[in-house]
Amino acid sequence: MTKAELIDRVCEQNSKRGLSKTACEQLIDSVFENMADCICKEKRFTFPGFGTFTVRKRKARKGRNPQTGQEITIAASKTVGFRPAPKLKTAL
Repeated sequence: MTKAELIDRVCEQNSKRGLSKTACEQLIDSVFENMADCICKEKRFTFPGFGTFTVRKRKARKGRNPQTGQEITIAASKTVGFRPAPKLKTAL
């Protein structure tokens, strides 16, 4: 699903409330911005019934340059991990 498809679905589901497509887009953008801020500041975001997003650390590791085959060191980094809630997991 793309962002545009998500906006369309939200607008369809809330058509009786009088939300315009622009308002739906602003609402969705605001939700994701706030989620990202929370993950950055608190290192965790939980949405009951959906799952938990957490910051995970990756250790430095060895890799290979695909063009030259030369061994390189990939620096340590942080990424976002997701753990689904049991309700979502059983729905799959």
